[in-house]
Amino acid sequence: MKSCTASKSEITNLLAPLRKCLGEKNVLIALEDRICYAYDGSKQKYLPDIVVRPQTTQHVVEAVRLANEHEIPVYPRGAGSGLTGGAVPVFGGMVLDFAQMNRILEIVPEDLVATVEPGVVTQTLQTEAAKYNLFYPPDPASAAFSTIGGNVAECAGGITGLKYGVTRDYILALEVVLADGSVINTGRKTLKSVTGYDITRLLVGSEGTLGIFTRITVKLIPLPEKIETLLVFFPTPKDAVESASTIISHNILPRALEFIDKSSIDCIKGYRQEIELPEDANAILIIDIDGEEKSVQKGIARVKTFVSEHRAIKIIAASDAKERNDLWEVRRILSPALYKIAPYKINEDICVPRSRILEILHAINDTNSRYPRLKAANFGHIGDGNIHVNVMYEEEGDRPFAEKMIDEIIRSTIRLGGTISGEHGIGNVKSKFLPLEIAPQELQIMKDIKRLFDPKGILNPGKFF
Repeated sequence: MKSCTASKSEITNLLAPLRKCLGEKNVLIALEDRICYAYDGSKQKYLPDIVVRPQTTQHVVEAVRLANEHEIPVYPRGAGSGLTGGAVPVFGGMVLDFAQMNRILEIVPEDLVATVEPGVVTQTLQTEAAKYNLFYPPDPASAAFSTIGGNVAECAGGITGLKYGVTRDYILALEVVLADGSVINTGRKTLKSVTGYDITRLLVGSEGTLGIFTRITVKLIPLPEKIETLLVFFPTPKDAVESASTIISHNILPRALEFIDKSSIDCIKGYRQEIELPEDANAILIIDIDGEEKSVQKGIARVKTFVSEHRAIKIIAASDAKERNDLWEVRRILSPALYKIAPYKINEDICVPRSRILEILHAINDTNSRYPRLKAANFGHIGDGNIHVNVMYEEEGDRPFAEKMIDEIIRSTIRLGGTISGEHGIGNVKSKFLPLEIAPQELQIMKDIKRLFDPKGILNPGKFF
């Protein structure tokens, strides 16, 4: 499939009809405006030729129809917080900025559903649902600014994935603008539906390559009555990993089960944190248990017993919401704190079967030993095997070595039955690794699906393939 690019004359031809439909202030071509849309969380830079800011589905329809007619690339964009280049306009063309399509259209408590526009911030939906004593579980680290549309496009995960699943588990129905500007509605506003092929699930995680979401209906669940949090320090990663396995094997399913390694701990020390970290701690678990009050108290007591049996150095239990927040701050500050190691990093999110976590941690350490100029820091959702590997380096010239180290780690991940991405997606950053995991026949099926939905290849070209 060919890759689209846009000529200056083609962009000029779009201006009048787009401005007529959306208004002049929502069609941006000034360089200073376009630069703001050249980046995402992957820190790449690709300058778009035009930025369109739709406010309605009809605005999206008109913009996509014109782009398809002129074979101009279209790049949907939420908050631009993705880490694999999903929103960067690698072939220029048109960026669709969904910041203004940010309404919660309805919350229906008796049906346990909500319908939102794609620009709704994840935490905003969670806060509004809580007013009805309801809960939208997907909780990526970027929940305070990432959008539901971006979460659906990437099938975002987060800290609650172990117990509650990821974004795809909560998407019931979608309104989608296809590459030719037509609109389809997939799924139903019911908690069960097995009518025909599950096109909704196909579209979730498609990263804007098959269609553009304009309305999203999500499933909600009752808000848990109680949450308790523990911060536990261990002398070795092995003790932490074995503690996590013991907890789950005894039929306790934590709301969150997070792991932090020694390199990451060293970064946290003295970095905007109020929790005293033991000097001999080489691994941390952060554990949330939620549910009814009695069951939570029973679960927390059992967890304390299990971690003590695995040589826990220190256990800190939050006594109130503020202390819960302080304990979780240890995890939240990790990404910025890592820059104490080095000014540059590559952030990966490999995922392995939980039984292989120790093996992949050993493999990462072995690989790191062959690249002495680099430093690996590991943390993440140990409960579901999703480890964030951060390869840090001092100078830009070390980037090729960091990429080689990542390549080796990803190959080790595949060898252990894992996947190259647990939640960040593929974008253009990981596209070269896709054939390592996906067999040729399956990859061809994916390409055929892409061609069926987007014959001219205008939707987020340069991603996946």
